[in-house]
Order: sequence, then structure tokens, then C-alpha cells
Amino acid sequence: MPINELRSLTTFVRTVELGSLSRAASAQQISPQAASKALGQLEQHLGIRLFHRTTRSMALTEEGQRLLEAVQPSLAGLLHALQGARQTREEFAGPLRIAGPRTVLQPIIGPILDEYCRLYPEVCPDVQLDDRIGNWVEDRLDVGFRLGHSPQEGLIARRLFPMQLIICASPSYLRKYGEPASLSELERHRCSAFRRPADGRIIPWQVKVGDSVQDLLLRPAFCTNDEAFELRTVLSGELIGQLAAPTAASHIRAGRLVPLLLNHITDIYSLYLYYGSRAAQPARVRQFIDLTVERLVDNRAYVLAREELEQAWHHGRA
Repeated sequence: MPINELRSLTTFVRTVELGSLSRAASAQQISPQAASKALGQLEQHLGIRLFHRTTRSMALTEEGQRLLEAVQPSLAGLLHALQGARQTREEFAGPLRIAGPRTVLQPIIGPILDEYCRLYPEVCPDVQLDDRIGNWVEDRLDVGFRLGHSPQEGLIARRLFPMQLIICASPSYLRKYGEPASLSELERHRCSAFRRPADGRIIPWQVKVGDSVQDLLLRPAFCTNDEAFELRTVLSGELIGQLAAPTAASHIRAGRLVPLLLNHITDIYSLYLYYGSRAAQPARVRQFIDLTVERLVDNRAYVLAREELEQAWHHGRA
């Protein structure tokens, strides 16, 4: 017969402490029938009688007294530890392990972490930026950010916003080298390329052509595996780059970058927030999830409307 040893031992100890099986059942929020069954299973499992029972009273047997003396301190410690774990779940303290791609994520997550740390200074964020796909369990992650599909089965995904890839250059580049009128003309321009950190491969530009998205592999005038460095070089006026909207948006709005070839902007990927079962999350993790969703879902700061892009293009050519 299967036995729940923790419930059976708890029922046994509570019965002794409270003086009756019915009070022990009430203390554990179980039925008297369930308590009686748990106690019977324990006696059968051990092969001894723990109580002398009559219709009006019950008293410990010698074997029951020995078992009580042996398990009562350990059970009290175990129940105390379990209660402590439940309380910790609701505390805003401890580590918060976050993972995401090195590219794109820094300007997005930075403001959220600043706000979160002001609200919950006892929480210690541990942010790991890496373009590889790690193991969620082995890395002991609480939440993760990713472009596209889930990195692991069983995770909950929350879409935040589409990730636009925008071809752009600085006004000084356009004055010096001119503006490409088509994708084919990019061959005559100085273009940057991003080198995948994981394997060193150059990532083709992804461009919209009609209703499809195609890879465009150019002969780069500059390569890097760091998005911030690529942005710096494009802003310097020596390159055309294809940048993610969260990286480029503020510079386009300020006139420091000009969006080009607007019909070829693609947004086939979206940024997602991933986490495990919400019901089992500590309060510090649940609050970070809620804050992230509130601040980032369809956030217009990281997505440029068609009207904005056209206005920025006209202004950059003036």
C-alpha cells in the first residue's frame, strides 16, 4: 500500500500534541477519514501499533512513545524549513537570474532594471547576455529574453514587440557617398556586417522583397560582433548599416540616422519574454515579469511607424 510518510508522521505527531485524531485532522485541513487512513497506513507500514484506542480515548503504546521521541524534533525542523521556503517565495529579496541575447537587449532591459532596482533594492539581478541558447534548468534562470521561438520546451512565452531591421546611414554619409535607390545599388556602397559571436559567421541582411523575406549577402566594408560598435561606426558617417529598431530608433528620431529603402524593412522576428510556471514563481520574479510586460508590450519607443520612417527619410534628404 503506498504511504505518504510526511503526512502520516505529521498526523501521528499532531494527534499526540492535540490529544485527538479529529483535532489533528482539522489542524492539517484534511478530513477525519483521511487522518485515520494516514495513521493506519503508518502503523501498517511499520508493523506496530502506535496507540491504544478505545471509543473515548487513545494513548501511546511503548513503540509509539519511542517513535514520537525520535521523529518530533526532526519533523518540527522540517515543517519550519518548509514554512520558511513559503515565506521566501513572497519576499522581495534574493537573486533574479536573467538571460538574453547580447545583441539588441542592452538598451531595452537597462531602463527596466533601473526601475526595478529602485523599487526592490534587496533583489540582486544577475544578467547574463549571450547569443548562444543555454540550458534553462542548468543555468538556473528565472526569466529570459529571446528573438523568436522558445529556447526550451515547457516555457511560457509572452510576445513584447516586433523587431524591425532598418537599413540606415548618417546624413553625413549621404552627403559624401549618396543614397542607394535600390537593393542592387548597395553593392556600390560601404556597408557594415554583423559577425555572429557564436561561430564567427557573417549574418546576411534580411530584407523584404514583395511579400517574402530574403537574405542579402553583401561584401562588407566593416565587420564586427558587437552591435554598439557597429552603431558607432554607422553614426560616424562612413557606413550604411542594417540595425535593429531598438538600437536605431532614438537616433532616427533625433535626425542622427536616416532610414533608407523603406519598402525593404522587415519585422519577421519579435522579442519574447520567457519564464516557467507563473504559479510557482517567487514574488521578486513575478513582479519583474509584470513590470517588463507593462513597460515593453507594443512599446512605441522601439518600433517606428511607417509615417515616422517616411518623415525621417524626407528630413534626412533635405
